[in-house]
Amino acid sequence: MARWTGGLPFCNVPPITSGDVHMTKVAKTALLVALLSGGAYAPVAAQVNAGDQKPEANVPFNMTSVTTFNLPWRLAFLPDGRMLVTEKVGPIWLVTQQGMKRPVLNYPASLYGGQGGMLGIYTSPNFATDNTVYLTYSEPGTIGGISGSSLALAKAKLALNDSATPATASLENLQVIWRDGARGRGGQFGAAVVFAQDGKSLFLTVGDRQRFWPAQDPNQPLGKILHLTLDGKPAADNPNFGKTGTASVVIINPPSDTEAGKTAPVVYTYKFPGKNETPSEVWSTGHRTPYGMAMAPDGRLWEMEHGPKGGDELNLIEKGKNYGWPLVRFATNYNGVPIPGFDTRPDLQKPVIYWTPIIAPGSITFYKGNVFPQWNGSILMGGMATMTINRIVVDGAQAHPAERWSVGHRIRDIEVAPDGSVWALEDSTTGGLFKITPK
Repeated sequence: MARWTGGLPFCNVPPITSGDVHMTKVAKTALLVALLSGGAYAPVAAQVNAGDQKPEANVPFNMTSVTTFNLPWRLAFLPDGRMLVTEKVGPIWLVTQQGMKRPVLNYPASLYGGQGGMLGIYTSPNFATDNTVYLTYSEPGTIGGISGSSLALAKAKLALNDSATPATASLENLQVIWRDGARGRGGQFGAAVVFAQDGKSLFLTVGDRQRFWPAQDPNQPLGKILHLTLDGKPAADNPNFGKTGTASVVIINPPSDTEAGKTAPVVYTYKFPGKNETPSEVWSTGHRTPYGMAMAPDGRLWEMEHGPKGGDELNLIEKGKNYGWPLVRFATNYNGVPIPGFDTRPDLQKPVIYWTPIIAPGSITFYKGNVFPQWNGSILMGGMATMTINRIVVDGAQAHPAERWSVGHRIRDIEVAPDGSVWALEDSTTGGLFKITPK
């Protein structure tokens, strides 16, 4: 088999929790001092370029098409094995493992177009008791006569009436708990959510909206991973908790490349309706298109994002770190304009793995189950450009590519069901929902 034989990237990063009830007071104090000193953890070294990895000769699983959707984006499992599936064009569906679909009513309006629309859906850590789901989507709006959209995070109660004729599903008491009110144009919303291990907070990825330099602006949420409470407020253990930003920020349209972005004309100025809490919300900085994020069993947070012309990345996320976009990349702009390499800025975090040529990853998840016991603890990742499913072996802070399987579909999302089976969504206007089982 064409297994990866390259070296193992390594760094020493602590698990991420919200409060970490298992640590002693002495350990907490020592960790806090180390983090504040800025010298606790060395940057990731020995990056692996897995772009030229060859597919396996044999695929060890079957993919059974269960039903289809119009540009499906994310799926989330309910405890009983049913799924919630978003379509980028707007609707949300309740789906059985046999493919029976029921529309979920009362979903919020989103602006579909390009990379925007109805995006992520995630069940609350306490779903069994509170029936709460979280949604991410591009929320439409107009500022100064200019229409656009920006990322919103909402939560709602999922109300199911299975005994009605016909059976119904709806979102009740929907509340937007966080939004980027600046609106504007551009794709790359991010929109991935992961809950902390203790279930008391969440992490939200916010893309750079193809505007480049806001990813390095501490006053704007673009190009960041945020750490929020379950009600959308800044989490108390964030590196700049309690700080506020400027009262307003300038908004630009997506420029042609990183260099053009430095002098892009201002389209309008956005004034925050209250305090600008962005600095208090930020967990990490310098992200481009963070479409996938997952919590490892040991509590470490992993994120993947698209590069421009090359340089898709898998990152191990550390509190307060800067991941370099658009200052550096293992890539160039789409038009060929160079981007400095990571070696020019050793203070910035390098990816653990990168892909040049790209694979266009759709999402990531950690496998846990008995259906594929040999995959336990591994990352599963879809590759849209390569039409592959990829397994990445993770051991603490180390990761290396294992297998790449050609499946003939652009895999937008891949998730693990409560019974350990694997399910995937295809990025297409007739996108399949596939159940993956061993051969």
